[in-house]
Order: sequence, then structure tokens, then C-alpha cells
Amino acid sequence: MLYRLLADVTAVVHFLFVAYVVVGGFIAWRWPRTVWLHLAAVAWGFSTILFGFDCPLTDLENWARHKAGDAGLPSTGFIDHYITGVLYPRSALDLVRVLIVLCVLISWTGLALRNRRAVRA
Repeated sequence: MLYRLLADVTAVVHFLFVAYVVVGGFIAWRWPRTVWLHLAAVAWGFSTILFGFDCPLTDLENWARHKAGDAGLPSTGFIDHYITGVLYPRSALDLVRVLIVLCVLISWTGLALRNRRAVRA
């Protein structure tokens, strides 16, 4: 029971992390010091895709699910299991990745413009 709960909580934290990668730059508009946390999250998130690093949250969820007697995530990982094909079609994966990069870049550009205006004022 506790292992299944740990697995479910880990999945929720993983969803929140993915969401933070996408919108964390906009959060930094309100709290500018969080941009460093967002930079680290983006670096980690994109490095798992670009270089194939294993995510410790996926490993933790798999471990907890196995301990609970459930099957773990497929070898393709968290995003492929919970998001791709569920929130958007698999055929749109490249488009979604481009949109996420654009979202991050727009949020960082907006933050830079806001900071530049604040320095001038």
C-alpha cells in the first residue's frame, strides 16, 4: 500500500516537474529569482531527451511500483507512458517539443525585457 502511494506521489511530482519546465519561465516573471531554478529544470529536462539520461523520478516510480507488485513504466519512460499519446497524438511529438522550446524561450525573453525595463526605471 505504501509503495503504491509512493509511486503515485512520484508520478504527480513528475507531472509537476514537467509542467514547471514548460511554464516556469512565466512564474519567474512574478518571482525573478526562481529563474535559476527554472534554468536548472530546463537543462535537466532537455538533457534527458537529448542525451538519454535516466530520470531519478522515473527510477523511483518504477522501484515503488515493483515493490507494490505492479508493473513499472515501460522502458520508454514517464513522458511516453503518461503524456505522449494521451495529451497529444504521437505523431505530434516533434511539434510539441518545438512548442515547449518556444514557450521557454518566450518566457525567458519576456523576463529579460521586464528586467531591462525595471533597471531603466
